[in-house]
Amino acid sequence: MAGNSIFRMKIFAIIFASLLPVAAIAQSSSNQVPDRTWITDVRIISPENLDHVEKGSVLIENGRIVRVERKIGAKKPADATVVSGEGQFLIPGLIDSHVHLAAIPGMRPDVNFGPVEAKPTWIKEYFKQLPRSYLYFGYTTLVDLAVVDRQVLDDFRQSPLHPDLYDCGESLPFANGYPMSFAPPEARFQLFSNFIYDPNQASSIPAQYKPRDHTPSAAVAAVQGSGGICVKTYFERGFAKDRNLPVMGPDILAEIRKAATQARLVLMMHANSFEAQKFAVEGDVDVVAHGMWNWGDLGKQTGVPAEITRLLDLIVQKKIGYQPTIQVMQGLRAYFDPEYLNIKEIPKVIPAAMVEWFNSPGGKWFKKEIAEDDATDAAVLEGFDQGPLRRVRQVVAYLGSKDANFLFGTDTPSAPTYGNLPGLNGYLEMQQLQKAGLSLVQIFKAATINNAREFKLDSQLGTIEPGKIANLVLLKKSPLESVDAYDCIATVWVQGRPASRESLAANSSK
Repeated sequence: MAGNSIFRMKIFAIIFASLLPVAAIAQSSSNQVPDRTWITDVRIISPENLDHVEKGSVLIENGRIVRVERKIGAKKPADATVVSGEGQFLIPGLIDSHVHLAAIPGMRPDVNFGPVEAKPTWIKEYFKQLPRSYLYFGYTTLVDLAVVDRQVLDDFRQSPLHPDLYDCGESLPFANGYPMSFAPPEARFQLFSNFIYDPNQASSIPAQYKPRDHTPSAAVAAVQGSGGICVKTYFERGFAKDRNLPVMGPDILAEIRKAATQARLVLMMHANSFEAQKFAVEGDVDVVAHGMWNWGDLGKQTGVPAEITRLLDLIVQKKIGYQPTIQVMQGLRAYFDPEYLNIKEIPKVIPAAMVEWFNSPGGKWFKKEIAEDDATDAAVLEGFDQGPLRRVRQVVAYLGSKDANFLFGTDTPSAPTYGNLPGLNGYLEMQQLQKAGLSLVQIFKAATINNAREFKLDSQLGTIEPGKIANLVLLKKSPLESVDAYDCIATVWVQGRPASRESLAANSSK
């Protein structure tokens, strides 16, 4: 597999994602929210109270949950709009803590971010649909991890109905390392202006960038000043021909850790290899972003090596947040799977013209970037299944057996692939997590209370309790009985404002 091409294209998709302070979600003045909504006769499933899933009622008032009655026959409040939940299940809105909103799935970066006249006409419609696609699958809160273009997130916030949005500000790459290395030398420092200075590379860093402005503390302060809730950094030696990239040492990570702690920001590290995750754990990061699909020299072993299980035990012991992001690999694999574009939900989350283009020869351009020309589809699928996918599933299964601190994140889109579509990618990730061995309870908690706690949002989100923001999802099935429940949504509430699922679908009359 042409790993260099895969990740080169991934970086160019990601680096143009948007930089924006934490989004304050304002309700549209032209679309008034009912002052009081009484959701009644519904099974209330809240992650902090799974031992007592009972039928009851929830009162929403001015965008907040103000009353939760776990009993039948609670008195209806005066002047409340009644929503019957008979035979249905109410859960907190889902949280995807790893997205890149500005990157367009399946689109070449040079077209995606080139002149307006060179872009397909459906791109505008894609961005208009984007917030609704996440809501279509119940995601009422997102965290964008590497943002530099404010306009995309500004537009997202101005949508009539959209998920709550948070971000990590500008990420902190090590000078000339991943992902800076994939940008042209003349542009990389401008694109990644919050990089960490390396005195050993002074000759290759433009003179206008002063060491004092690019210390770990200065970089973390920039994130804090932008309104970020987290700090994203990297440990990555590169791929294929672009190997041996410079990486930070333990001393630099220790300084980032200290600064992030003082700023009360969550420290996240891109780390998908055994070496990288060992470095992250030893540096006491809060969140490991990605599953371990690269085992290095241990990769050919069929079982999980003892060296790796010892590391995974430390991840459990330290309660480090863990984002498996299995759909990163599945998103690449999609080009060799003839059934992927037949998924019935795809027309619900992207414009019809985009679906049509994906099915054309031009829409499959990225397939050539993933595999060698002489590789058969069957051989590529086998390579994914017996290589990175096998390894990441084994790691997830081991961590699942130890009840690790799983966080739900999708890395949507992880590359310029049509295999990572907004909203749908989350549902597919849940299916992959279940196949890897996570229980339905673990998946539910990862996407609700675990994410809320890790990102310090639990005073507002993650459970169904009085005082919380009324981000809620009404399901026709129980998510504790079937993962299919997440594709059986009746209604979504965002800050108390309801939307039927079908009104959120692409190509609908809305």
